[in-house]
Amino acid sequence: MTIHNPRTGDLVGRVPIAGPAECGVAIERARAAAKSWSRTQATDRAAALRAAAEALRAAAEELAELNVRETGKLRQDAMGGIEAGAGTLAQYAELGPLHGGRTLQGNWSATDLMIPEPRGVVAVLTPWNDPVAVAAGLLGAALVTGNTVVHKPSERCPRTGRRFAELLAEHLPDGVLQIVDGDGTVGARLAGDDRVDVVAHVGSSVTGRAIAQSCAQRGAKALLENGGNDALIVDAGVDPTWAAQQAALGAFANAGQICVSVERIFAVASVADEFTRALVREAHAWADRIGPVVDERQRAQVHQQVADAVKCGARVLIGGQPGDGPGTFYPPTVLSDCTQDMAVFSEETFGPVAPVRAVPDFGTALLEAADDRYGLAATVLTTHMAHAQEAWRALPVGTVKINDVFGGAPGGASQPRRASGSGFGFGPELLDEMTAVKVVHLAPPPATAG
Repeated sequence: MTIHNPRTGDLVGRVPIAGPAECGVAIERARAAAKSWSRTQATDRAAALRAAAEALRAAAEELAELNVRETGKLRQDAMGGIEAGAGTLAQYAELGPLHGGRTLQGNWSATDLMIPEPRGVVAVLTPWNDPVAVAAGLLGAALVTGNTVVHKPSERCPRTGRRFAELLAEHLPDGVLQIVDGDGTVGARLAGDDRVDVVAHVGSSVTGRAIAQSCAQRGAKALLENGGNDALIVDAGVDPTWAAQQAALGAFANAGQICVSVERIFAVASVADEFTRALVREAHAWADRIGPVVDERQRAQVHQQVADAVKCGARVLIGGQPGDGPGTFYPPTVLSDCTQDMAVFSEETFGPVAPVRAVPDFGTALLEAADDRYGLAATVLTTHMAHAQEAWRALPVGTVKINDVFGGAPGGASQPRRASGSGFGFGPELLDEMTAVKVVHLAPPPATAG
């Protein structure tokens, strides 16, 4: 694999792709370590995660530099992701020993238990847009519950992902955490191996569907957080300047490369014009505040959606053309006159594009926002409590945010729906995903004569 700096186009490095034999060795080593690790005291597993969190903080500058060079992420954002990853490891270190089962009410002379057990070997396939924070959640939850792991970082930031996993592995027994480098072929190889009990994947919906099919065929568990096409509804009566600030943050932060980025905007007609003008001003302000998209392939995909929208009648109000200089920059872009059938409105763009569609009223906005094959998240900006209540009940997504595009309390895990995946991908509930419940019925032997 060849990695180029998205800011400059310079070569960052080349990383060899693991072959079938190397993947097989990694899985076998993880399987060999599984019995001992599953029997390790929960407090000892937690202590390993706690030590890894401290090591991660100590290596933050090194990891941030790798992340910036491989993905173009702003340095402060890279540092924020590393701190979030360290916090997640520490969180699972606290939650792991507390994760337990329950008892059942059966016969007086018997004992009935429901006990969570580790599932075995977990293949963890992580993305490039927030490589440390996402990996910390999946690896931390899998390891603290007694599973062993084979981790494949994204091919777009393999050195960042590998270095993070190495820091974690230094505090674990031999074999418990294995690392393999590679592209989609390596991920498919891990996902289809009968010796892997769980496949945890964060990435595209196309890949997620293939993983789900593979796991279903062999009885493994698939834990998926995949693409999204998150809607933002701007209701009548809201401050259009504030609404534009929220929309710009949702659409342009990290160059639009966040799983829950705003992908399509429905503005009620009475506020649409003023909101759109304010959003263009926000796009101007964001032009110097975002980095590049991750590579030329991603930039081409973003621009293709914009160009297709224009051919179908959308208007470019700002942006809409790739940068002229080195690197893979794409400017903050605002489109108006968008329709539901445009790819920029019906597919995940994953770039700094804010497509706007004016609708006559809130009911129409809610109906059209719900008409989508994805189901990750949505945001509603409204001053009407009745509209807020109606929205969170009607929108078929895992997370609904009212008046705060990136808000949420710690531990607020959700379940993506439909093409966006399945299962809890973070929070305390992720510990449940990484374990299987066994029911135990303990009864005394029958009494014997004498």
